[in-house]
Amino acid sequence: MAYVERVLQPGEVVRHKARIHWVIYVRGFALLVVSFVVWLLTPDSGALHTIGVGLAAVLLALALYDLLRAWLRRWTTEYAVTNRRVIYKRGLIWRRTMEMNMDKVSSVDVDQSILGRLLDYGTITVHGAGTDIEPIPGVASPLAFRNHITAE
Repeated sequence: MAYVERVLQPGEVVRHKARIHWVIYVRGFALLVVSFVVWLLTPDSGALHTIGVGLAAVLLALALYDLLRAWLRRWTTEYAVTNRRVIYKRGLIWRRTMEMNMDKVSSVDVDQSILGRLLDYGTITVHGAGTDIEPIPGVASPLAFRNHITAE
């Protein structure tokens, strides 16, 4: 069961859930491609063969690490808007949660780069009375998320 469903209060309903955008996998896939290209361009024998295979192996290990890290981050992060509050949770073993009641929300900022606008992801900051939820990076469809917060 997801964290958001476990912490719902009686009568509280989830309006919208968001995820981290798939763009977090790009660096790992790029390293994977570079590793494959290095392996293909490595000579069949000699000292350059050993160096090329070693470099390809290191790049492959880095790519797999980065992909696993991105997958774990995406799997363990939850964003939700309910009829009463905004909920943000990240982490598996070390967990960080932030919640803000809807009546405390004063504004919501959406920050998108050009690539973020093209691929529909961005950073959301929820401002409230006396406190802010730390910027939430990489949210897929950030405008929809914002609209569910600001909608009455």
